[in-house]
Amino acid sequence: MQRRRFEQLVEEALAQLPAGFRAKLENIVVLVEDAPGRELGRGKRLLGVFQGVPRTKKSVFQPTPPDRIVLYQKNIEAICTTDEEIREQVRLTVLHEFGHYFGLSEEELRHL
Repeated sequence: MQRRRFEQLVEEALAQLPAGFRAKLENIVVLVEDAPGRELGRGKRLLGVFQGVPRTKKSVFQPTPPDRIVLYQKNIEAICTTDEEIREQVRLTVLHEFGHYFGLSEEELRHL
């Protein structure tokens, strides 16, 4: 899939976030990269990652750089066989990583 089309799927997933959650997004960027770098375990099937400080741990007294959510296009494509599966996996990955942004752990996300 072309990068621009993949990015459109990410934009669609972001637009589908409930308005109440979108209103709470501050100082965060969503990026698309091919695959994770060595520091995150190149070769693993990591689909996305949240990099930053969860909102539940932020302090108004300590400024932080922008948080980042990165989706890994080639890894998502590797586990999908159709464009519709890619769309759904992008949506799920966006939701998962924003769960981390809002302070949910892996365990809590598994139970949602």
